[in-house]
Amino acid sequence: MYQVIPQKRKTIVISGVKAKLKYLKDIGITGAWLSPIFKSPGVDQGYDISDYYTVDAVFGGNAALKKVLWEAKMLGLKIILDFVPNHTSDQNEWFKKSVNGTDGYEDYYVWNEGKVDSNGTRVPPNNWVSIFKGSSWTWNEQRKKFYLHQFATQQPDLNYSNPKVMEAMKKVLTYWLDQGVDGFRVDAVPYIMEDKELRDEPLTPGHKYDQNDVDCVERIYTKDIDETFDVVYAIRTHVDEYAKNKKITTRVLMSEAYADPDKTMRYYGTSDGKKLGAHFTFNFNLLTMIQNKDFKVADIAKAINLWMGKMPKIYTPNWVLGNHDNHRIASRLGSENVDPFNALTAFLPGVMVTYNGEEIGMTDGHVTCEEGQDPVAKKDCSTYNATSRDFERTPMQWDDSKNAGFTVNEKPWLPVADNYKELNVKKEKASPTSHLSIYKSLIQFRKKYVNRPSKKDKLIVGGQSKVLKLYRERDEGSYTLLFNVADVRQKVDLVKQKLLLTTKPSAQRQIGSILEDITLEPHETVILKTA
Repeated sequence: MYQVIPQKRKTIVISGVKAKLKYLKDIGITGAWLSPIFKSPGVDQGYDISDYYTVDAVFGGNAALKKVLWEAKMLGLKIILDFVPNHTSDQNEWFKKSVNGTDGYEDYYVWNEGKVDSNGTRVPPNNWVSIFKGSSWTWNEQRKKFYLHQFATQQPDLNYSNPKVMEAMKKVLTYWLDQGVDGFRVDAVPYIMEDKELRDEPLTPGHKYDQNDVDCVERIYTKDIDETFDVVYAIRTHVDEYAKNKKITTRVLMSEAYADPDKTMRYYGTSDGKKLGAHFTFNFNLLTMIQNKDFKVADIAKAINLWMGKMPKIYTPNWVLGNHDNHRIASRLGSENVDPFNALTAFLPGVMVTYNGEEIGMTDGHVTCEEGQDPVAKKDCSTYNATSRDFERTPMQWDDSKNAGFTVNEKPWLPVADNYKELNVKKEKASPTSHLSIYKSLIQFRKKYVNRPSKKDKLIVGGQSKVLKLYRERDEGSYTLLFNVADVRQKVDLVKQKLLLTTKPSAQRQIGSILEDITLEPHETVILKTA
């Protein structure tokens, strides 16, 4: 699965995505997830949707997406759309009708009259704090009530306690399934439902109540509550019934949830499989548990074992190294670890998720507060460098021409990273030792050996202090991955294993040779098969 960010620009972006589908096919990708493309004012980079049925004109409109879907089908690629169920834009007709009290829309959103304080001032009903800082409640003078927004003030929360909202969203899903999309990535699922009694959140130990501190309260009434899981299960049921009735292949659901392990697993469904949720909920362990170059073998092993140990065996694991909300691998862990971590996710069982540009080792770009687009970070330029998500969202680096070949406009939506002339797809295609060439070889290995159906698929995670060892036992044979996390060489004894792949072509290893020991180069990963 490959995440594409079709950033807004004056030229038609979706046509640009269409032109690059062949590139995705060439490097071995089988599914592409398009970040938000629906009509939007762009307050939160498309996650504030004003019309769920219309592709934004800057992306070429519905006709452009239709062409992309057709082209993808011809190439055998699946297309997944970003679906945002928790909130809409305040420019959405649903919200406008709700503000006006239009019959049938009065309770489409979460409204409350609030409380009156000792000074006679009307204040929000509770202490809930927005993910984007400030109160989660904003007063609407026309409606004479507060509306809930767990994100930006321009992103009012839908009210899923109202059955009409769920039915409206099912119609949206059906519409896009009818157009030929292969599934949806469901955004911000933990926040879909909230406590009906609107109780105050408890203060986080060690924090004082401060609306500029998003961690000052424990979100026990606004995040991951029981009713939220039921909404996800209802979405899955609808999508499954659609596929069954149309007699077509499965349409996939992916869910985004930064939650504790037990709650994260509930988004898959119940442990007995009687209620199904997302086909997979994103596994952010390799993102959240390995944040800098100081990681150890034990850190990687813990991240893997925690997920595999918690996930019911009936579900599918997945591995995420990067996304639009986190610093890129090369900037976070060092360019020397790009290939080893790509190898790690290619080797592990389940779905491999790649953020656009990680296959070429892109780094975070340099963006100033004035140039930035992140609505949260731009609220305070003094902390922009520490909080902004713009750095990992800079344009894809296609070649060494102006703006890295991303756009013919004078300026792209965010500045291109300074290193684009040396680090780009065109240059890496021409080099057999580049990140891109290694990435392609990893996908080829994955498809040929460890991503095929197998009745037996046992994973063992271990190793020594400086070398991570992953072992997979499958029907057709056993495979071993060794990753030297150290800055010096490490010798490992083996029991007659055939070398299949290395992430360090400079080591000049003989692929196919039978080895009884191996001395790994610093930050080298090799994959072997039991001879």
